[in-house]
Amino acid sequence: MTAGKAAEPAERLPLQLLQATPEQMRDWQWQRLRQMLTAILPANRFYARKLAGVTANDLRDWTDFYRLPFTTKAELATDQQEHPPYGSNLTYALGRYVRLHQTSGTSTARPLRWLDTVDTWDWLLRCWEWNFVLMDLQPADRLFFPFSFGPFLGFWTAFEAAARRGHFCLPGGGMTSTARLRLLQEHRATVVCTTPTYALHLVEVAAAEKIDLTALGVRALIVAGEPGGSIPATRQRLEAAWGCRLFDHYGLTEVGPTAMEAAETPGDMLVLEPEYIVEVVEIGGQRPVAPGQEGELVITTLGRWGSPLVRYRTGDVVLLQQGSAEGRCFWRRLQGGVRGRVDDMIHVRGNNLYPATLEAIIRRFPEVAEYRIVIDQRGPLTDLRIEVEPRSGDGTALAAALARALRDELLFRIDVVAVPPQSLPRFEMKARRICVVSSPC
Repeated sequence: MTAGKAAEPAERLPLQLLQATPEQMRDWQWQRLRQMLTAILPANRFYARKLAGVTANDLRDWTDFYRLPFTTKAELATDQQEHPPYGSNLTYALGRYVRLHQTSGTSTARPLRWLDTVDTWDWLLRCWEWNFVLMDLQPADRLFFPFSFGPFLGFWTAFEAAARRGHFCLPGGGMTSTARLRLLQEHRATVVCTTPTYALHLVEVAAAEKIDLTALGVRALIVAGEPGGSIPATRQRLEAAWGCRLFDHYGLTEVGPTAMEAAETPGDMLVLEPEYIVEVVEIGGQRPVAPGQEGELVITTLGRWGSPLVRYRTGDVVLLQQGSAEGRCFWRRLQGGVRGRVDDMIHVRGNNLYPATLEAIIRRFPEVAEYRIVIDQRGPLTDLRIEVEPRSGDGTALAAALARALRDELLFRIDVVAVPPQSLPRFEMKARRICVVSSPC
């Protein structure tokens, strides 16, 4: 390799695994799992306690692995409170860690802090290189990252992985949306990495600034952080407004880049099986779900030895399908992306639904600029209301039409009220569209 030139992906990625059979992939994962457990037990205090008495040699087959206990976010949060500031899920001495990132957190939970060594950071970048292979990123592609580059993992790894591949990478942190669009215009990036919500917001800003997004030369949107990329109505709106192909991505700060929509799998994301073991278990239960059934995604990281996760319950609801011989590889896929989150399920008068279900209906109406879901728990029964912001006008007719569509689709009535244009908040990263009346909205 020429000095100063970035290594080609083929030099770092075992690309033969794209053609691996499910049996060959399981063998690969088993070897890596045994290597990881040998490295972290008993050096990692968290798992030395959690898996007390277990060694890598005790795992004779996959049945033994599935007997290991789940790891939960609540456990990790408690551990970081009891062992501040980073917890005890650290395999090496603190001086070996060079990167800190943290989850976005919620109104009720503190964010998790996650540390990486030089080696584990390299592994995260390799995961993104798998993503770029799946989406057929081209040597001439120029990538734009209009996000704040804060302590959340976000697109940090995508940025550095693309730069390592030799791509032009344009950071867009600390700028207004208008300034970001001007930057995109000037530098002619071909790939934009953002959240679905912010991509929609840039559509609004571009219209106000009389910028034709379809004329900018963007050929791909990579979206992450929310389910929107795999919701057909949201996807169609974004692809039409930007005039390009959308690629959905899934990952978590504590896990890393886990799944990516491939060029040949629109709407489905391939799991990076060379780097992760994934399972789907009953929501609120312990057993695996039957094939073709939704459940909670459970992930084991195979390359993040410095801060590993073994059988981690993500809280994300997915439908896992076996890969097809018609595609590029047999890697399993998340059909329809992430369906929702276990803790986001809304219970309304005997009906259960996820916010993504509501978005799938709301985004069918191009007149909707933004919306908010209001959950009123002050009475004996929970009430649900949707505030919808029209692009223009008073929105009365829009609210009535949306209410009918929700009733026809979900078979129960949801109140829909129109609010004035530009009255609802806009979001740069993950949108927070759910408001519980007992707390400030």
